[in-house]
Amino acid sequence: MQHHDSSVPSVPDSLVVALEALARRAGSAILEVKRVGIQAEAKSDGSPVTDADLAANAIILEGLSTLLPGIPLITEEGDDGLRVLANPDDDFLLIDPLDGTREFVSGDPDYTVNIAYLRGRRPVVGIVHMPETGLSWVGDSRSAPHMAWQIDQTDDWQMIQTRGAGDALAVLASRSHQDPATEAFLKTVPVSELVRRGSSLKFCLIAAGQGDLYPRFGPTMEWDTAAGDGVLTAAGGAMLDLNGQAFLYGKIQEECRNCGFMAMGDPRLAATIF
Repeated sequence: MQHHDSSVPSVPDSLVVALEALARRAGSAILEVKRVGIQAEAKSDGSPVTDADLAANAIILEGLSTLLPGIPLITEEGDDGLRVLANPDDDFLLIDPLDGTREFVSGDPDYTVNIAYLRGRRPVVGIVHMPETGLSWVGDSRSAPHMAWQIDQTDDWQMIQTRGAGDALAVLASRSHQDPATEAFLKTVPVSELVRRGSSLKFCLIAAGQGDLYPRFGPTMEWDTAAGDGVLTAAGGAMLDLNGQAFLYGKIQEECRNCGFMAMGDPRLAATIF
């Protein structure tokens, strides 16, 4: 577990500040679409896409072309499913302009804007913004010490970190994707409370010390998890695959589909799970 010296002010660098502001701008565009009226249609895989997804995507792509020109970028709303990455070990970006579209369309507040910067197949910067509350969560693991923040609407950056796990665990699970494997797993661990939330918020709540474990057996895509993983890891947590190994991104052969994972606030939990 990392513990930060709170007497030393830890300020985010200019890139991290600019990326958070970009996610916030995308969030404002999403709220504007919601105010005017959401138009939703089904993508080829049956999942919903709205004009809010597309508006947020356009803002993020334009901003990133200025902030990080020349860095390969994969977005959920790009290329009709064609994911191109010459070398997944090189730096690249993973974007989900509106994670939790089902929640968004249904009027649930649990949707987010996700921007992740990857290096060595792991997210080293993660930005998650929640338009409905104006909160953002940011993680930066590019250099030591790793740092994570929660930012409110007044642009107040407060450092966050994960908590040590106790005898019983506060478990976060998906609200809209419940599967038998997760239900079976939950019978094998001491659960003090089970909280169902949508989108990448689950990672952020654990990063801020408000939960212990997020097990996921059902399908997700890399852009669903990279930003939240980046926040959680920078805050002192760990994201492991179901074999207990480091969770890697850039799986182009699998069209960026994720395997199952365990996201935990206290990395020591891995010894009891695997």
